[in-house]
Amino acid sequence: MLALASLAGCALVTRPISWDEETFAAKQIPTYTVPADRRGAPAETVIGSVDTYRVHDGDTFLDIARYYDLGYNEIVDANPGVDPWVPKPGTEITLPTQWILPCCTYEGVVVNIPEMRLYEYRRAEEAPDIVTVRTYPVGLGREDWRTPRRTFRVRGKTVNPRWNIPESIRREHVKERGDHRRSIPGGDPDNPLGKYRIELGNSRYAIHGTNIAWGVGMLVSHGCIRLYPEDIERLFPQVAVGSRVEFVYQPVKIGMDAGGTYLEVHRDVYGLVGSLSATARSELARRKLSGAVDRGVLRSATEDMDGVPVRVSPEVAAHLDETAEPVILSLEPAEPPRALLGRRASTEYAPIPSEICAWSGESAQK
Repeated sequence: MLALASLAGCALVTRPISWDEETFAAKQIPTYTVPADRRGAPAETVIGSVDTYRVHDGDTFLDIARYYDLGYNEIVDANPGVDPWVPKPGTEITLPTQWILPCCTYEGVVVNIPEMRLYEYRRAEEAPDIVTVRTYPVGLGREDWRTPRRTFRVRGKTVNPRWNIPESIRREHVKERGDHRRSIPGGDPDNPLGKYRIELGNSRYAIHGTNIAWGVGMLVSHGCIRLYPEDIERLFPQVAVGSRVEFVYQPVKIGMDAGGTYLEVHRDVYGLVGSLSATARSELARRKLSGAVDRGVLRSATEDMDGVPVRVSPEVAAHLDETAEPVILSLEPAEPPRALLGRRASTEYAPIPSEICAWSGESAQK
């Protein structure tokens, strides 16, 4: 099956001629197509393949991550010990371009907060047994403006949105840099919303672009979901008004392919999970998969938190029950307001200027 054809090995990918906006705009975004049952649940839940990249002089993790559509967190976590700013030329680094789909909703848009990644699902009427998936890295709310676990419907969509600055954020601007502006016009280079915004329900949260691309894969916003400019441009026309959007909190994901059970572990970015190892064991037990797990591999995965799916079953395991309810973790805001078929991570990342993502409820321009 093509979605899972590359699970066993890594391919060495080539470097683009240059790192510039034209190159990033032309990058390839894979569409994964996986078989599904009548309810739309994928029969197998591991997509993509892990690749390898050989570092060249002048490369940084920021450029490499953006070109291969990864967040900064993903490339750093998958390559511990490598300097993200001046990686040594000739070093072969891991591109963690393989993912387990978050459990257990496979429609509309799903954002998994701990991995800082968005999944977009589509199911064509003419092919009800097929689900297509696109996935994009995202930047999320910083510790004092957490992105919440919540379900929305898309309320509106805006091109070149004006940013009416919430008063609480404006006070930050005044204190930090003497900026007294109350709004920033759409299209202005200082506008942190970028060119496209998808408004979510009756809330202050939105999915939008950015004027600081290097914050994708970091906790730097005031709660909103922000994408690379080239990614939001592709996502924006695919998400209709009324579409379902869910923010979930799953640092531990369990997936299946034809060969067995896989585990993917990310950092508990908001500190909501007491033990990743206990969470993994509980989730495996809930799915009746505990008897087919290599405990040593499970322990290493939960210690490393490198975000790369690893096989934990020594033998082919039974398919997991996708009808089971996921383990729900409570999370509230800290402040009011290519087409394909289906190491230990640092807890701190190098700082990048914060992008403001909150907005003030302005009506969408249809």
